[in-house]
Amino acid sequence: MAGRNDPHGTNRDIRGDFRAEIREFLGTRRARVTPEQAGLPSYGGDRRRVTGLRREEVALLAGISSEYYTRLERGNATGVSESVIDGIAQALQLDEAERIHLLDLLRGAGTTRPPRRRPAQQRVRPAVQRVLDSMTGTPAFVLSGRGDILAANPLGRALFSPVYADPLRPPNNARFVFLDPHATEFFRDWDQVAGDAVAMLRAEAGRDLYDRRMTDLIGELSTRSEEFRRRWAAHNVRIHTTGVKRLHHPVVGDLDLPFETFPLGADPSQFLLTYTAEPASASEDALNLLASWAATNDDIERSAPSDDSESAETPD
Repeated sequence: MAGRNDPHGTNRDIRGDFRAEIREFLGTRRARVTPEQAGLPSYGGDRRRVTGLRREEVALLAGISSEYYTRLERGNATGVSESVIDGIAQALQLDEAERIHLLDLLRGAGTTRPPRRRPAQQRVRPAVQRVLDSMTGTPAFVLSGRGDILAANPLGRALFSPVYADPLRPPNNARFVFLDPHATEFFRDWDQVAGDAVAMLRAEAGRDLYDRRMTDLIGELSTRSEEFRRRWAAHNVRIHTTGVKRLHHPVVGDLDLPFETFPLGADPSQFLLTYTAEPASASEDALNLLASWAATNDDIERSAPSDDSESAETPD
């Protein structure tokens, strides 16, 4: 990850971090595919020193030379063709999220631009906020790629009131999952939620290793959470657009809420997240009760800092 040895991103080979990420990502993908899974004979038996594929086996499956694949895994990504990427993706049995992540890393390894300074805090357009507010029966949020809750409607803030209890603004999903002791109670499938949070952060980080807000967040979580460090080292990536979230709300109890995410095309790295309940279900009753509670407890954020402040961060 950018900033391992030089947190301010100065006096460093700009492409070095991407090369390291390519090496570690492809290495972890090789380790999870056995020769049997790839349709290859397993030579060496108990003397085999790797549990997954060797580099030469990946090269064989991808239809390229072993020397070429070795250079590529070491981060020499100059002039890699689409057919080579497709061959490697097939050999390593990459899913779509992993293939996109590899493309992002290869693209980054070929850049020579300097690291960016901390970007301006993301804003939600007023029209998008009006859309959120119009969804009175549906908890809705706008999230950034790194998991910041940039905006929400009243029912969304009520649903995620444990997340909003953190005074740091904007609230961040990954920070809550790994650093707040209430997260394991709030997310009934905490292990899956934690895995998804790390996988989505990893995918987002691959698009730009020099996003200062992202590197700051990864640094904080890595320093404070051993569980995060373990999961981050796995290099898993994921595109997570739909599913069911199983929550335990401190006011209304258990809810099983299907969710959908929608990218906001005019706002890169922002997406709309909505939760609904199955009709005539216990979760729908609980969501209606939560809406009533939210209507009479509209001070969920009143005592918290505004979204313009980030008390744990200092300006450049």
